[in-house]
Amino acid sequence: MRISNAQKIKLGMFVLITGFILILSLYLIGKKQNLFGNTFKITAVFNNVSGLKLGNNVRYAGINVGTVKNILMLNDTMICVDMNIEEDIVKHMKTNALAIVGSDGLVGSMVVNIIPGGPDGLPLQQGDTLKSMRKVSTADMMSTLEITNANAAELTRELLEITHAINEGKGTLGLLVNDEAMGADLKETMGNLKTASAEVAKVLDEIKDVISSVNNEENLLHVLLKDSVSAQQFRSVMGNLEKSSEDINLVIGNLNEVITNVKDGEGAFNYVTSDTILVQDIGETVKNIKKGSVMLNENLEALRHNTFFRGYFKKQEKERLREEKKRQKQKEQ
Repeated sequence: MRISNAQKIKLGMFVLITGFILILSLYLIGKKQNLFGNTFKITAVFNNVSGLKLGNNVRYAGINVGTVKNILMLNDTMICVDMNIEEDIVKHMKTNALAIVGSDGLVGSMVVNIIPGGPDGLPLQQGDTLKSMRKVSTADMMSTLEITNANAAELTRELLEITHAINEGKGTLGLLVNDEAMGADLKETMGNLKTASAEVAKVLDEIKDVISSVNNEENLLHVLLKDSVSAQQFRSVMGNLEKSSEDINLVIGNLNEVITNVKDGEGAFNYVTSDTILVQDIGETVKNIKKGSVMLNENLEALRHNTFFRGYFKKQEKERLREEKKRQKQKEQ
């Protein structure tokens, strides 16, 4: 069976189109994997890559900038990941950037996220190793959640035990909840405390008033506390009082000694108080003195009416009346 020219043309067109599609597909895949563009190699070391595979994306600040080129396990705790980064992006990356392995969404493939470290870092060089940061995995979160649930269950159990003990009246809190008498006593105690606090507040107000009066410059206590001269004078007065007290004690001692001597029959005072004859003589003498004073008054009265002394007494009477009028005028003024 001969193949017509039309069939040959169709076959050729099919082969050309298929080849073009294959070449385009290879180019797109290679471009995605950075096979045909200029790339820059950097490295990061992780403790756990969490399912990272060759060809997974590398993102810088949320933008795809490269792919994972190689994964090499150095030891049981260190895994080296080589990455190819687009050369145009490297100039924006610094040595203080951080690499972290994460997932692309909740159930997507794993990616390497590079977090910018700030403007203080140096530009990256070919083959530099970035610092890595361990991200909390889902397994770690579940483990932590399991521990938290266990602690919550234990806490709930203990709270239930405390609640049962309170309901049964055990412990101080149980007594407070169930014992009405204790509750009344507590209420009375709180009332007493309230009253006491009010009294304390009143005392504090009084103390405040005292302090305010002390701050008054006209107050004696303020002068004693703030004025050094007045304080010195006050100390001098107190010293004089102390000395006077000592002198008074000395006088009292002397009086006690005199009284003792009188009681013991010593001295003239005891003689005067004890000798009855002397007392009688003193009485007679006093009577004679009174009698003599009466006679002296009579003689003075006789002299007043005598012709020789009458002018003298009148002159004395006029002087006395003049002095009385003078005093009267002074009182009226």
